[in-house]
Amino acid sequence: LELKYLAVIESALNPTATSRAGARGLWQFMYTTGKMYGLEVTSYVDERCDPYLETEAACKLLKALYKMFGDWQMVLAAYNAGPGTVTKAIRRAGGGDVDYWKIRSFLPKETQSYVPAFIAATYVMTYHAEYNLYAVAPRKTFYDVDTISVKQQVTFSQLESVLGISHDELEFLNPMYKLGIIPIPLGEPYKLVLP
Repeated sequence: LELKYLAVIESALNPTATSRAGARGLWQFMYTTGKMYGLEVTSYVDERCDPYLETEAACKLLKALYKMFGDWQMVLAAYNAGPGTVTKAIRRAGGGDVDYWKIRSFLPKETQSYVPAFIAATYVMTYHAEYNLYAVAPRKTFYDVDTISVKQQVTFSQLESVLGISHDELEFLNPMYKLGIIPIPLGEPYKLVLP
């Protein structure tokens, strides 16, 4: 349950957040990692920005990393720096020791502060009321929206004129469409989230 706070560290819960290195979305997937976990990226669509699809991919990645390391702090380090970097740090620390705190000094600086940042975010999110911190009311709740399948190309402008939904709201609900165009699906139909 605490792993959901990882998205707070990664993107501040912004589904279109982009890092300097090119990672995108709530969970900050790089292009190649996204492809490995089934996220499509084209000139029209970036599924790394789809909160549902990217969260499923992040769960699969975290599960795979846990199979690899068997320790959640090591999983977090590997999520940030990559499993190869963590494996190399284990070797440099003397090999065989799968303890984040023992290999920490052999990790990149960003990764050295990543696990403590996650622990801090988890603490703050768990004990928010004791510090007078409360969530802002969401712009839309799960019950305020529905998803439909789109089987042919349509633009946000067309949807705006026919349905009377603003372009900004369509972009907010469908951050995976880069240009405001839902392209012709090559396989499965694309999804469109509407109020």
